Amino acid sequence: MHKPVPGNSLKPACSTCNLRKLCLPVNLNSVEITRLDNLISRKGVYRQGSILYRSGDKFQALYAIRTGFFKTQILNEDGREQATGFQMAGEIIGLDGINSDAHTCDAVALEDSEVCEIPFSKLEDLSRELPSLQRHLHRILSREIVRDQNIMLLLGSMRAEERLATFLLNLSQRFAEGGYSPTSFQLRMTRQEIGSYLGLRLETVSRALSHLQDSKLIHMRNRSLEILCMSGLQACIGKRAR
Repeated sequence: MHKPVPGNSLKPACSTCNLRKLCLPVNLNSVEITRLDNLISRKGVYRQGSILYRSGDKFQALYAIRTGFFKTQILNEDGREQATGFQMAGEIIGLDGINSDAHTCDAVALEDSEVCEIPFSKLEDLSRELPSLQRHLHRILSREIVRDQNIMLLLGSMRAEERLATFLLNLSQRFAEGGYSPTSFQLRMTRQEIGSYLGLRLETVSRALSHLQDSKLIHMRNRSLEILCMSGLQACIGKRAR
């Protein structure tokens, strides 16, 4: 397992973090934020390819991504890696371990990344005292359930181009929520990883991307992607081949 590179010894402060509104409730007062700060520790930098946790590891904490990008994956019976999600700055990772007290997937850094570690048992105790924090945790859990449902719909009923358009629109929305451009961003994952996540072959992903580019809906250069026509990309979803 790759170990994180030791980072800055300064303790992170939720009150000064520009991602706080994404991963934690915004209506905590200064005293409540200080109590939350006391739970959180900043891990070192996880270099690209480093493992945050592995399937089977004991579940002890949630992780708020401060910078960077992660993917979660499981190992299929035939030994192939199956991507199950991509997580970016401002999002919470590690929820898979709550049910069984053990992680059910691997979390791998797709680029140099930094996370805040939040011990779950202490977070649970504090959330019982702070209703707004408890509600926020429930919203995070609900969001993950909805995301899983959307993936099931995507894999079960959409053709390749629809799956890819849905994937790109989802990334666009999440980048916008993080304060980044919704129309111009880097794909941190490979086409192979996108295909694994969407249930598509590598060549199918490449063909679908080429078709979207030929249709002037997107422009790609290496992993830099620009959405040229958001409405056109949205119109791809639900459009059946005639």
